[in-house]
Amino acid sequence: MAQYCREQLDKMDTITELIDLVDYALPVCDGSSKTTNDPLTLEVKEKIRISQGIIIATPVYNFNVNAALKNLIELTGQAWTDKIVGFICSAGGSRSYMSVMGLANSLMLDFRSIIIPRFVYFNESAEMQDVQLDGTTRHRLDKLNEELIRFVKGLK
Repeated sequence: MAQYCREQLDKMDTITELIDLVDYALPVCDGSSKTTNDPLTLEVKEKIRISQGIIIATPVYNFNVNAALKNLIELTGQAWTDKIVGFICSAGGSRSYMSVMGLANSLMLDFRSIIIPRFVYFNESAEMQDVQLDGTTRHRLDKLNEELIRFVKGLK
């Protein structure tokens, strides 16, 4: 889903980068300068800092976003200031659709991020890497991309 969004944004003449946390052995945030000044942390933090808009794609476990995403935000903190943020979530059930609200509230209150009020939530599976996206799914992801562009352009 994240890759699809990136491919579509690339077609809109935007500069995009997909950051897959699997590719980054980020330290576990313990509040120390050792973790916040780690070279990989600083690399990802800079990527977030220079971006105008971010779409977060995350699985939902036990009615919350995964720990890797929460760790990323703890490590990169201020880099999220004034960012436009959208969400794509996948979960095993249909009852977790508001699970990103705690994180969204934190981003809004702590960093003044602007949250796109169009979450794309999937409950088919939390493991959807090789799923063929149907027309409805593509449409929902396209609308999220459109909103991201609209918010970024409108706030320049």
